[in-house]
Amino acid sequence: MLDKILNLIKRIIPKKIFVFFQPAYHWLLAKTSAFIYGYPSDKMLVIGVTGTAGKSSTCYYAAQILEQAGFKVGMLTTALFKIKDKEWLNDKKMTMLGRFQTQKFLKKMVKQKCNLAIIETTSQGIGQFRHLGINYDILIFTNLYPEHIEAHGGFENYKKTKGKLFKYLKSLKHKNIKILKGKNAEETETQKKQRYIPKTIIVNLDDKYAKYFLQFKADKKIGFSNKKLPVTIYQLPVNQIIKNENLKINLLGDYNIYNVLAAVSLAKTLNVNKNKIINAVARLKSLPGHLEFIKNNLGITLIVDYAFEPKAVQKLYETIKNIPHKKIIHILGSTGGGRDKARRPILGRLAAKNADIAIITNEDPYDEDPLEIIRQIYAGAEKQCQIQNTKCQIFKILDRRQAIKKALDLASKDDLVLVTGKGAEQAICVKNGKKIPWDDRRVIREELKNY
Repeated sequence: MLDKILNLIKRIIPKKIFVFFQPAYHWLLAKTSAFIYGYPSDKMLVIGVTGTAGKSSTCYYAAQILEQAGFKVGMLTTALFKIKDKEWLNDKKMTMLGRFQTQKFLKKMVKQKCNLAIIETTSQGIGQFRHLGINYDILIFTNLYPEHIEAHGGFENYKKTKGKLFKYLKSLKHKNIKILKGKNAEETETQKKQRYIPKTIIVNLDDKYAKYFLQFKADKKIGFSNKKLPVTIYQLPVNQIIKNENLKINLLGDYNIYNVLAAVSLAKTLNVNKNKIINAVARLKSLPGHLEFIKNNLGITLIVDYAFEPKAVQKLYETIKNIPHKKIIHILGSTGGGRDKARRPILGRLAAKNADIAIITNEDPYDEDPLEIIRQIYAGAEKQCQIQNTKCQIFKILDRRQAIKKALDLASKDDLVLVTGKGAEQAICVKNGKKIPWDDRRVIREELKNY
């Protein structure tokens, strides 16, 4: 109720005045919500996962491993919400929920006797103080590259915003609670005597910005790597380096190795038995809408994936090219609402370079003209075709359902149809804050019935 009242006040106050007082407004919301819900994050071990890519998958893999080790897990991510045994798709169209919603979720986790919460923590969420009022114990850094640059006013600001979360960690009070329960969980003798939870940073050592995130103060610093590390890396301030040893990962995409290693590093930090980790990793499931294969009777490979920014799309192409196929038909779009307009022509160039047929369509235009977004993507694709001096098959179809239908019309046996940008998201965001119910996977299955 209070959240609704504050949002009403936000709409009434003139925009210039609100922008001036915005930092104080967000700070007040964070502090007030934590107080109202009784500081639930003080009663669980809380893990924050941040970085440019791999956040949701890292959270999901960590949850699976830790559950099999005896933990009762709560989770908030872009793709899924989870409170112990109950798991459902994120229908809020927000990666990091508002302060009141987050604290409400955390309190529900406590009531359901979760002893561990995993929170996907974004730069935009940090910029709006959504992390305040959450008593994190462990922070995981996945990777960093240019993304959300327009929203932050440049890459350096983007990096520093992520850094605020790590700086915040050391200011938080330590907890002295028992988090390991059940016959499969193990505590060291020291932990049994004093269940003191050290503030810990876990960092991807193979990322060029690892050193930046390791500079922040913490009780423990853990690094993970999938490479043969140079001697200089051992000069970094880490207590332990975790590598890919004896892990059998039944997941597509080399990038998933890093997401799994991040989750494994967390499990090792929490003293989970090595054999239990190995067994859990071998049984890991992918997130809904992340390299999700849609069954069909057309003899084609149909994949839905969340990838929406150039680097992720490029990695996706590298993965699917290992899947036997004839033609690649790619349905793509790009988000509006002032989100990184510069990526649009790059996405177009990638599609023209890697796909045999590209169908550019609507994604989440927000208050922007969806046709203009499509035009900008198309311009990049057209330029790539000129560079290649080839005649490309590129279609512009505003209606996303019709774009899917077109792809199925064009597909022949053994072709690969790739639908990117939304994954398992449950809505398309259009102007005036309206959300149109949508799920790429559901729409594809509906259209398949006509074939």
